[in-house]
Amino acid sequence: MAKRISFNFKWVALLATLVFSLGSWQAMAHADDTSDEPIVTLGSSLTSSQKSGTIKTLTSALSNADNYQTLTVNGDTLVKYLNPAGESFTSSSGVWSSAMIEKTSSGSGINVKILDYNGSNNITTITADQYKNAALTAGIADANIYITSATPIDGSGALAGIYAAYAKNGNSLNAKQVSAAQDELGTLSGITKDNKNKDGYTDAQLNNAVAGAKQEMAKKGSNVTKNEITTIVNQQITNNNLTNVITNNQKTQIINLLVKVRDSGALDSSSFKNQASSLMKNIQSNAKGVFNKLNTKENQNLLQKIWDAIMNFFSSIFKSIFG
Repeated sequence: MAKRISFNFKWVALLATLVFSLGSWQAMAHADDTSDEPIVTLGSSLTSSQKSGTIKTLTSALSNADNYQTLTVNGDTLVKYLNPAGESFTSSSGVWSSAMIEKTSSGSGINVKILDYNGSNNITTITADQYKNAALTAGIADANIYITSATPIDGSGALAGIYAAYAKNGNSLNAKQVSAAQDELGTLSGITKDNKNKDGYTDAQLNNAVAGAKQEMAKKGSNVTKNEITTIVNQQITNNNLTNVITNNQKTQIINLLVKVRDSGALDSSSFKNQASSLMKNIQSNAKGVFNKLNTKENQNLLQKIWDAIMNFFSSIFKSIFG
């Protein structure tokens, strides 16, 4: 009789272990499921009403507005993600701009929308296309990103939030790539500011040129030389009809930032080229009025003639030197 009780006890213990293990597995599975939920980042300086308004603004883009996680972005977040690129934030720095990042299917690329808060676009400096290029360089892939702010602000807090949210979902970000992304953001926003209201210039053209340069660099790999990057940049500036707009100093800035992108290890990613290609399509789709004018047969012939003239010029120099 004692042996029978012992035998039954063993089976009860085994059953309890299996039930406990199943429960643990289900909890882990649920945790993994929630990691795919959109993450809303909230600036720590927002008031309670502003937080509510920010959540409402950002989640309005979701098919299920109740399915999301939240993450607070504060001065420490800015220090962690932005200071390595030369910023000077402190733990007490304020954060107002906020974001939401949503995973998308593989190959869908990076899409960014800046959403009005109570009818106003309060992101004063960073454009949607600049966010896209920075996200690409930082190593973010296949995501919908939404940005807003309850008060007028440059938008850097939202970008730090994107980095933090992406990392929270288990996607590690390379610090060198994040630093390169920040340098890129400063460079491109500066060039756009310098060329504001200038005929023949749009921020979309500049960002399309940079995305195109990244795609061409990725084809050559991480060993692409600075001379090759210079050639690629010249070609992309020509392709985007910016030859008479971008100054030599601005061109040098673009080349230098792309050298930093190369050195960050971004080109080592197998998906970088495809993400860059998707980004170009995204930029062109959102600015059809600009790119339809650039892609006329007349413009294409002119651009080709300009490029051929450049190549012939350098070819003649090499022939005269090396005979």
